Amino acid sequence: MLSLADLAFLALLCVCCYHIWQSQGVKERSKRAVENHLKTQQLQLLDDNIALRALWLKRNSQGQLSWWRRYHFEFSAQGDERYQGRIITLGNTIETIQLQAHRMPEDRLH
Repeated sequence: MLSLADLAFLALLCVCCYHIWQSQGVKERSKRAVENHLKTQQLQLLDDNIALRALWLKRNSQGQLSWWRRYHFEFSAQGDERYQGRIITLGNTIETIQLQAHRMPEDRLH
């Protein structure tokens, strides 16, 4: 027979699993957005990875609490240097993509 403590633990476990599943979806969407953004600027994502660096609860434009996430990534213009970038999301919405100042790709200079 399940006790109340067992049910509470099970509910908490389900909430944690749901949060992890939802976080993976946000990370995948963020990575695709970074790849598309870099592709339009003829840049390349290095290490095929973005990494979560910050996680907070913030209010969105409707006043609801949402997870605010900041992911960092590295990119290159010509393959021989590394620059930093970051993408910020609020809930499922991508707020901004920021790129460090970088050299332009050779074929865009001419």
